[in-house]
Amino acid sequence: MSSDSQEYVIHEYRRGFSRKTVSSIREVPLTIFLNGREVVTLLCTAKYPEYLAVGFLKSDAFISSPAQITDLTIRDEGDRLTAEVETCHDPWKDRVMERSITSGCGKGTNFGRNVATISKRTVGGDVRVSPEQILTLAKELHERSTLYKTTRGCHNSSLCTPEEILLFREDIGRHNAIDMLCGQCFLDDVAVDDKMIVTTGRVASEILLKVVRIGVPVLASTAVATSFSVELARKTGITLIGNIRDDSFWVYNDNGRIIGF
Repeated sequence: MSSDSQEYVIHEYRRGFSRKTVSSIREVPLTIFLNGREVVTLLCTAKYPEYLAVGFLKSDAFISSPAQITDLTIRDEGDRLTAEVETCHDPWKDRVMERSITSGCGKGTNFGRNVATISKRTVGGDVRVSPEQILTLAKELHERSTLYKTTRGCHNSSLCTPEEILLFREDIGRHNAIDMLCGQCFLDDVAVDDKMIVTTGRVASEILLKVVRIGVPVLASTAVATSFSVELARKTGITLIGNIRDDSFWVYNDNGRIIGF
């Protein structure tokens, strides 16, 4: 057993009942406070909480520059985590805390404002990737997914060049895995205009919006995309790929980045 999972004895039915030991992925609430005010509670695996907290705040437009962050404290209370973020600006100014329930069953803030603002953006970047590279990166993502193989309970995301995976993150939520990548790129000043994200899980609009806000020009998933995310990809210029299998994938939007398309 690792800190990422907990073993339980259960009963399995397979032409009769028998005892079986299984691993369940760890689930811990992470409550984010911004300048002393509670923003949200995310359910996560408790891995990389600083990147997850900052990535959420960045992708939800509370912060726009690492220089705004004056203090970041993570408190681990065993059964829950707290992230206390202090900034030198007023992130609440002129902000109406509208909530929306996302397709990941989480709460998003200011969804309408996010869509209206982000859909006006155009994502640049001249990264070029071949079909063979896309299939290879998706295969490697699966091979790295040891926690998924153990628990069957997590999603995985990676920041890549066409040639290799640079960062790999896994969590119970596909949103969290993306936010961890966003937070690390944001805090570590990682250039992303020549990168791509390869991920698991359905590409709904909130996932697409996060990737647009990060500025990564290519998003590829082993699952399918919703109609709203396809429309947003075409408006913003994101190259959107889905339904990746061993030898095939779907191209929802190219924008000149897929070699041979």
